[in-house]
Amino acid sequence: MFSSLKTVLTGKTPIRFDDVLRAGLGSLLGVALAGVAARLVAGQDLGLGPLLVGPIGASAVLLFAVPASPLAQPRAVLGGNVISALVGVACAMFVPEPVVAAALAVALAIVLMMLLGCLHPPGGAMALTAVIGGSAVTDLGFGFALVPVGLCSLLLVIAAVGLNRLMGRSYPHRVPAAVSPHATSDAAPQSRVGYTSADLDQALAQYGELLDVSREDLDALFRQVELQAHKRLHSAILCGEIMSRDVISVDASQSAESALAFLQAHDLRTAPVVDAQGRVVGMVRRAELLAARQRPVEAAVDPFVHRVREGTPIEALLPLLSSGAVHEALVVDENRVLIGIITQTDLLAVLYRAHIVEAVVAERTAA
Repeated sequence: MFSSLKTVLTGKTPIRFDDVLRAGLGSLLGVALAGVAARLVAGQDLGLGPLLVGPIGASAVLLFAVPASPLAQPRAVLGGNVISALVGVACAMFVPEPVVAAALAVALAIVLMMLLGCLHPPGGAMALTAVIGGSAVTDLGFGFALVPVGLCSLLLVIAAVGLNRLMGRSYPHRVPAAVSPHATSDAAPQSRVGYTSADLDQALAQYGELLDVSREDLDALFRQVELQAHKRLHSAILCGEIMSRDVISVDASQSAESALAFLQAHDLRTAPVVDAQGRVVGMVRRAELLAARQRPVEAAVDPFVHRVREGTPIEALLPLLSSGAVHEALVVDENRVLIGIITQTDLLAVLYRAHIVEAVVAERTAA
């Protein structure tokens, strides 16, 4: 009963309390700052009341509640509000019938915003406000689109940039591009399999609806869905089941020259470094050992290593070892003592084996 009532009141989309808090606090500060700054810029006395128009409040909802939305980006806010205000003023001037002028203003504002790539829902209200605003708007003429509309929109965007970043949000919203870890023109490893950009474009074309989410955000979201599904399918396989236990390691106190000869004898390019108790200190590579021949191994150690436990599901390693930046993970016990190592080759082998098993099971099920 309670859960049903909660769904009715809050909707099906999960809302986090910190998002609610940031939206409310951001709107409070953003509108206040924009209003005060607008009055100062316009040279008005602070006691004359805020130099704001109603639709700016609707813009604040988008800027602080859903700052990642394409409808909330600076181009949409500035372009949408200013263009709509111009359209509304023009309709108020040249269309004598108020109802017709209002309807025409909203319709033309929507059309122009969509054609110019700056669709912003409060723009419809801005066009309507310009028509029904009376002498307060008509006395300003087309200047209404600049002050207060353009000025307040600009100041609200500036406030949103600062406040959203202070609250840990990206604004203007940018989706980080997946890049090759080696700075080549190849796509990132995780982007080379699964669906393609052409698949996404075709799906969006077939969907046939305008979505309030950017193509880049959809792509990033779908990649995460793929990864999450893969994690779920392979969460039963643990690191302790696939790790190499006979690990070739070097001692932090031995000479770099002897460690280099040791790695060459085993045809290894890198190896874990442990202390006298067998605890992991880091990783060492041939190039660093060659440069530190006359010094101990600890002088050439890279301390940044990725450690996991035997009971860690291999799904935790998928994003790590598939990124191209890391080639191995060290398996340690509760005392950080080295007990195994998992390389990209180990992970590839188990995934290939799991793929074969899944294919066989699927074939038998179909039969």
